[in-house]
Amino acid sequence: MLAISKHDNIHTRRACILKSLCIHLNEDYEKLIKEYLDTDSEAKSCMEQTVMGVYVIQKEGAEPEDDPEDVGVVIEGVEANTDLGNIAQACALLFGLIYRLNLSYPPELKCTFEVLQKILLNFDGQKLSSKVQFLKNKLMG
Repeated sequence: MLAISKHDNIHTRRACILKSLCIHLNEDYEKLIKEYLDTDSEAKSCMEQTVMGVYVIQKEGAEPEDDPEDVGVVIEGVEANTDLGNIAQACALLFGLIYRLNLSYPPELKCTFEVLQKILLNFDGQKLSSKVQFLKNKLMG
C-alpha cells in the first residue's frame, strides 16, 4: 500500500482510503487496483485478463509520492479510459461505468462497491449486507 509520508497529497490519501476500505471488508484491494511498472513486459497481457478494475503504471524507481505514468480503467480486458491522473478518480469512473452499463459488481469486490453505492452515494441504502451494515453503524455511531 502507498506510504503516507510528509510528502503526501490528497490523491495519496484517497488511494489509501480506497485500499483500506477493501482490507477492512476482507477483500483484496489488488483485485480493484492493479499496479505495474513501466518496464513490466507482461502488464499488457495481465490487463487483457482483467475483468474490471483500475490499473496504475509507475515509472521504475519512482518514489511513492511521484505521480504515476498512467492510471486507467479496464473492463473485460479493454482499456476503457486512460490518463485519469489518480486512483480515486479512476475508481469513481469505474463505479460510474458499472452503474451506467448495468454491469454486475465483481464478486470479489461486492462489499466495497456496496459501500460506495449505498453508504457514500446513498443509492438504495435501505437494504445492506451484514458487513456493510456493521461498517455503517461504526461510521455513523
